Amino acid sequence: MSAFSNARWVGTIQAARVGVQLLTLLVLSRLLSPADFGLIAMSFAITNFAMLVRDLGTGAAIVQNATLDPKTTLTAHWSNCFIGLALGLLLLVLSLPIAAFFRAPAVQPLLQLLALTFPILGSTTVHQALLERTSRFELLARIEIISIALGFIVAVSAAILGMGAYSFVLQSLTIAIVSAIQLWRASEFRPGWFWGREQARSLWRFSGHLLGFNVVNYFARNADAVIVGRALGASTLGAYSVAYRLMLFPLQNLTFVAARALLPVMSRSQDALPKLGQMYLRTLSVIAFFTAPLMGGLFALREPFVTVVLGDGWPLVAVITAWLAPVGFIQSLVSVGGTVFTALGRTDILFRLGLFSTALHVTAFLVGLRWGISGVAGAYLVASAINAVVCFQVTLRLLDQKVSPLFAAVLPAVARAVIMVVAIRFAQHELAAYSLSAPAELILLSVGGGLLYLLMARIQSRPYDRDVLRLFMRRA
Repeated sequence: MSAFSNARWVGTIQAARVGVQLLTLLVLSRLLSPADFGLIAMSFAITNFAMLVRDLGTGAAIVQNATLDPKTTLTAHWSNCFIGLALGLLLLVLSLPIAAFFRAPAVQPLLQLLALTFPILGSTTVHQALLERTSRFELLARIEIISIALGFIVAVSAAILGMGAYSFVLQSLTIAIVSAIQLWRASEFRPGWFWGREQARSLWRFSGHLLGFNVVNYFARNADAVIVGRALGASTLGAYSVAYRLMLFPLQNLTFVAARALLPVMSRSQDALPKLGQMYLRTLSVIAFFTAPLMGGLFALREPFVTVVLGDGWPLVAVITAWLAPVGFIQSLVSVGGTVFTALGRTDILFRLGLFSTALHVTAFLVGLRWGISGVAGAYLVASAINAVVCFQVTLRLLDQKVSPLFAAVLPAVARAVIMVVAIRFAQHELAAYSLSAPAELILLSVGGGLLYLLMARIQSRPYDRDVLRLFMRRA
């Protein structure tokens, strides 16, 4: 079991997923109307929350459990089947009032079809968790890539045939069905009937806090949008949401890869705190290696980036990004602690930290409103920094680690990124005399800044940096 091998395959899965999402948006935006996208956005707003509570954290419990017995596995499986069926039926029943709430009758049949995905996915949660528990991510990569590729083909075909918003629904159904068939065939788990109350209670002691954290975190990540939309209007919220998505990129991709790849490895080392502590620090170093220059570059080049990618009508996005880019870096590091708490079975601490973080950030958003959208974004940065200090302290204490190794793991990447940002801003000032186009300026400065960062990393050549090479090379 290798964290680097896991990370390579999970990274492949995530790269394929992001690539297909972008390709789907690129193709379907030319085949469907804005109204179709609006209908599916309403539908997914409901199903995304249902997906959050779909397995109640039992999948992670299967991966984390040090001594997994057949009765616990069967109890988890049938619990997920019941939950998936219940969510599907609930969505069928609520589809009409939800459509009435949105004042969009066309949402009802979309939700009714999407309801079918929940019992399908519920029947395979344990199968996938067992494969992740044994780090069979190469097999999972094949399963997920085949599923999302077929889903893309179905979505485009449906759109060409004029099926509108149903194209996205059929894509989701295809991915669920194809992945379910492959998981059932690939896994050696063949469930007989057993459901034990004691085993369910044991799973709930772990997964209940994890579910609570996910729900709290969901509302925390949407609180700013509600506050901004209500107080500052739809136009300001639109600019904020775009900048927020840019900030979330490393969190949704790089950190997600690390969390999924590390959980089975960390769980097998939960009784060896020194080893787990070193793994945590090395993970922070690798994530900082990527997210520090990524967010630093976004901060330095926010104006040409927004102009090239979004057009001239989004100047407010650049203003907000100046505050949210550092937030993206901070949160990419803090979120690794969640994997540590989960691997150690301390989801109770994770839940309490989630409550603290939510209260802190919501308070900051409300205080920041006094200074408009920049105040909200600035308050987000301050709250994230305070939250990071608390989370790092709790994580290090749990792992019996000191603060100095944490600084040693993260600060070199931060120092290189700061030098890179200064160099980019200086070069940007000098290039102003040549009247380059925004795309040419963005490409030139991005490439130059990236090469400077890599050159500094090569000269410094720290032991932790070799972990980055091991993600791309089997021997490094």
